[in-house]
Amino acid sequence: MSYTFEEFVLPDKDSGPYGLTVGKDGAIWFTEQKGNRIGRMAPDGAITEYPVTAEEAGLSVIASAADGALWFSGYKAGIVGRIGLSGEITEFPLPAADSGPFGLAEGPDGAVWFTEMTGNKIGRITADGTITEYGLPLPGAFPSFIARGPDGAMWFTENQGNRIGRITSAGEITEYPLPMGQADPVGITAGPDGALWFAEINGNRIGRISTTGGITEYSLPEPGARPHAITAGTQGDLWFTEWGSNKIGRITTTGEISEYAIPREKAEPHGLAVGPDGAVWFAQESGQIGRLTVRSF
Repeated sequence: MSYTFEEFVLPDKDSGPYGLTVGKDGAIWFTEQKGNRIGRMAPDGAITEYPVTAEEAGLSVIASAADGALWFSGYKAGIVGRIGLSGEITEFPLPAADSGPFGLAEGPDGAVWFTEMTGNKIGRITADGTITEYGLPLPGAFPSFIARGPDGAMWFTENQGNRIGRITSAGEITEYPLPMGQADPVGITAGPDGALWFAEINGNRIGRISTTGGITEYSLPEPGARPHAITAGTQGDLWFTEWGSNKIGRITTTGEISEYAIPREKAEPHGLAVGPDGAVWFAQESGQIGRLTVRSF
């Protein structure tokens, strides 16, 4: 097995790239939390940046929708935004400016579902900007990331509630407490095995939850790895960032874990996605976009 890392330095080294996804155009799209821009990196490496209107928006997660548009969150400004493939941006303010929108993902109903960390709600927004919100049963749950499940529901992490939540298109919410206290789940994604997989940033584990609520957890080899974001791979596996240990991790559906150390020190890896080239792309808050290519699985 061999692997290589590549780095693409952004024009503004202090831009703080955070969330990352693959667009329908095959480009890598990312948020710049400190630069207050949405970035696009073409397959040839050319970078284009699009500023948002809201000042110090706190741009975080970005996700691609079926119609080609990309949606992003601005937790500081209380906005959910939409950017077309040609760069036109629309920003939608939430009813409460301090709601803290963060994770988002397109649902089976064609709407985009998002979390409100400080608002303690799950939100839903349509393409025309119509917003519906659903309050969580547990106060101070701090919902973080959200993903579409194989059962047609949306699944989300409750970072401070220490639970995994599920919400139907009708707004019915079910919550599943994690076995270990203070695990602080963050990233979540649908896995290749019909379950949801999530990262426990404080528990130092990768977790798996079935659509009926059965939970399995896998401890990471290195203490203090602080896994953050997670995404499904192309080989029946899942990939995740280790913010604390400066690595990219891989886990199989049977719990086998591999780790790859990022050459740059203190890269601060956050969002990641598997690109059309099969490589793992990830945002380094230190000012770069990283690319990990692993061969001979």
